[in-house]
Amino acid sequence: MPTPSRAAIDELAVLSVNDAFYEALGSLDLARMDEVWWHEDWVRCLHPGWDLLIGWDAVQESWATIFRSTLQMRVAISRPLVHVFGDTAWVSCVEHVTSTIENDFTTALIEATNIFVRKNGHWRLVHHHTTPLPGRAPTGASQTVQ
Repeated sequence: MPTPSRAAIDELAVLSVNDAFYEALGSLDLARMDEVWWHEDWVRCLHPGWDLLIGWDAVQESWATIFRSTLQMRVAISRPLVHVFGDTAWVSCVEHVTSTIENDFTTALIEATNIFVRKNGHWRLVHHHTTPLPGRAPTGASQTVQ
């Protein structure tokens, strides 16, 4: 059995952190979200409909706000495309999101780009950028939240 290349190992590591990000998002767990980000003043986040957030404090507060106002969130991703370039990597994917807020829920397809930086052998998120895909209903969309 051939030994995986360094590039393949890096891609798997980045995809693993990307998966951990979406697990934190789906579980509405701020502590888990903290674990996947570098806590730097230069990190960035752009949620759909929000202004660009700059710095870990602003990014962390945005997740805290989202998690406080959301009763349940279900997130699945499709088409994860990963590219590693030295100590920087990015994943482009489509987020399939269902959120429950009070007595209502929304479903959306969102194009996302997640940028990661490796420091001291660890990959962490430094930029999460999303844009809704208007007019496209998620596959299998219904009026039922699972």
